[in-house]
Amino acid sequence: MGREALGEKACIAHAWQACLPSQHTCPCFAAASNIPRFPKRRLLVHIRGSITALITPFTDSGALDIPAWRELIKCQLAAGTQGVVVAGSTGEAAMLSEAEFVELIKLAVAEVQGRVPVLAGAGQSGTDRTIEQCLRARAAGADALLVAAPAYVRPTQSGLRCHFEAVAEALDIPLVLYNVPSRTAVDLLPETVAQLAPHPRIIGIKEAVADPQRMSELLALRSPEFAVLSGDDGTASRAMLAGADGVISVASNLVPTLFRHVSDAAHAGDIAAVRDLDAPLDGLYQALSLEPNPIPVKALMALAGHCHNRLRLPLLPLSSPFVPQVTAVLEQVRRIEARLQSAQAA
Repeated sequence: MGREALGEKACIAHAWQACLPSQHTCPCFAAASNIPRFPKRRLLVHIRGSITALITPFTDSGALDIPAWRELIKCQLAAGTQGVVVAGSTGEAAMLSEAEFVELIKLAVAEVQGRVPVLAGAGQSGTDRTIEQCLRARAAGADALLVAAPAYVRPTQSGLRCHFEAVAEALDIPLVLYNVPSRTAVDLLPETVAQLAPHPRIIGIKEAVADPQRMSELLALRSPEFAVLSGDDGTASRAMLAGADGVISVASNLVPTLFRHVSDAAHAGDIAAVRDLDAPLDGLYQALSLEPNPIPVKALMALAGHCHNRLRLPLLPLSSPFVPQVTAVLEQVRRIEARLQSAQAA
């Protein structure tokens, strides 16, 4: 490893250690009983409504497609999207270099210009590496961090709590917990979330488990300082009608105007409007599940002319037998999206 790389790691480690408190709350550390559990100051970013987990467009050669990235963000903002997630699983974060990760965040921040929150996907399998990635995102200008439970290593619930507390203590910007057991092989349970929710830098959770009971348990933790967000498109409207603050959506890459309308109707308690808007999306939800995310949404976005149908290995483009199905779905949802956009412009 060269001196420059070593110097960067030393700077990151120094920044982390400078942020760490002298006392820890995790049972792995002996915190004195007279030390307050957490600092009193709470960092707030308004996380609510329809938030899009952005795809990452690539050129045919596999490089970042910067013009397509900028255009994608412009389209989202014009449609009324209330937040964007950069470099999440939908954005093929695992296949991005550190330099690309930083570049995408910087470009998004410059394009958004403070109009909506920019969240960066920063979860890694190890705590130290997660903190390093979070610090990169912070330096690039992200407003908040979306931190998934550590994948593959399968920590206990106590380990998850210690992990998220350590990450939060090392930061001076907010983070949103992300529970997606289908990808991480570990489930961040509501009782563990309840222990983490009071932390002044943990401002919410994206919950991808679609079970209504799970959402009900998390909604009991919801407050003005702790948001509960659906991470499952197919049940997001139900979750928002039940009280969830919003959704971090894959489908809204394709139909951002429609998702904003669904979110607004749900928060207004207009059950009939939510059903009318959400029912035509069943075909889209099914199409997005034909193969692992983001394969189907990348295919749909390419068919819609927003990007090349280019993914990075080990992901491959959508299998050819599914292409007619997603093409038919695309035509249906594009008509709905165009109608809503015309009404919005009138």
